[in-house]
Amino acid sequence: MSDSIIIIPTYNEKENIEKIIRAIFCLKKAFHILVIDDGSPDGTAVIVKRLMNDEFTDRLFILERKGKLGLGTAYIAGFKWSLQHDYEYVFEMDADFSHNPADLERLYAACHDEGYDMSIGSRYVTGVNVVNWPMGRVLMSYFASKYVRLITGVRIHDTTAGFVCYKRQVLSTIDLDSIRFKGYAFQIEMKFTAYKSGFSIKEVPVIFINRVEGTSKMSGGIFSEAVFGVIRLRFDGWFKKYNKKQTS
Repeated sequence: MSDSIIIIPTYNEKENIEKIIRAIFCLKKAFHILVIDDGSPDGTAVIVKRLMNDEFTDRLFILERKGKLGLGTAYIAGFKWSLQHDYEYVFEMDADFSHNPADLERLYAACHDEGYDMSIGSRYVTGVNVVNWPMGRVLMSYFASKYVRLITGVRIHDTTAGFVCYKRQVLSTIDLDSIRFKGYAFQIEMKFTAYKSGFSIKEVPVIFINRVEGTSKMSGGIFSEAVFGVIRLRFDGWFKKYNKKQTS
């Protein structure tokens, strides 16, 4: 039994999913993986279930959903599943190798060894560490995080990062059903909520590498949700009561 589960949302990731699963299972630290597949027509779920049945019976799991229901709802489903199955450390990670599997152990160490409640694989804490992105998208992402930091007051450089480790207490304290955003803004809302709840957060510098195989799921609508959602989060921050971290 591992104390750590990695949640990987998928939609049409047949080129990447087996490779990323094998790369994670080759790490020195033992991780489990939960794939949340939103009805991929390319057979992503079939590949995962084959690996589950043939090789990784006790450490690879899948939740299949019908249709594209959004990144945020996929992670919320994964968080609830992970809490029900008593994992102490819960990770968010992409399937496309934009997040280096080797960095999982560094995120884990920040929480397990250094005592932080949450660790973020940050592209911007030591400059701009992004490879193979068009300059326009780099600037959009970088200034989006700057914008979030300015509007919300959250002292995080990479607020839109999707490479995260949560301690169990963070996810059990946050009212997951109250998280409203489904796309790009979901990442911002989770960090903002953890911050408002009093949890300690560390940014671990990582190098983000744009996907080589498969198709990006980013869209203008997702980005605009983040821009306007941040203003709403700031407004909520003045009036909403957040569950607070319990100290023993």
